[in-house]
Amino acid sequence: MTATVTCDYAKVQSILDGHGNDPARLISILQAVQAEYRYLPEEALAYVAEALNLPPARVYGVATFYAHFALEPKGRHVVKLCDGTACHVRGSMPILEAIRKRLGLTGEKVTTDDMAFTVETVSCLGACGLAPAVVIDEEVHGQVTPEQAVTLIEAIIEKDKEASHV
Repeated sequence: MTATVTCDYAKVQSILDGHGNDPARLISILQAVQAEYRYLPEEALAYVAEALNLPPARVYGVATFYAHFALEPKGRHVVKLCDGTACHVRGSMPILEAIRKRLGLTGEKVTTDDMAFTVETVSCLGACGLAPAVVIDEEVHGQVTPEQAVTLIEAIIEKDKEASHV
């Protein structure tokens, strides 16, 4: 089950205006749209293409070419597990299995139903000396064990619970 977001065209237009409605700034525009929605809604891509007088295929092509862009909604917390050579050899797959088990996720289902977590594997985090490495909400954790990974997830869940009671 994937949550969908209704595109607020006024917000997208504000982003376009902030970038001078300049087609040469397409990547920056898409980054700003993604910052607003945590992914690139299909309606927003179509709107950007129309507003910038660009073929929709070009906008979609840019959105799918760069790994930074997401076409599906992501959770509030993004967990990136490195599965590059160094991390894989040092045990990244048991970490991934532990995180998925704790969150009830699979290889096909990468975001929790409550949109709290998205778990992704990446080819390289550039932290080979810290292998196996996990990035949670842009914070790098190195030499992680499956147990430590689950503890990190539990701490975020607990912190979110406390924040919701405030």
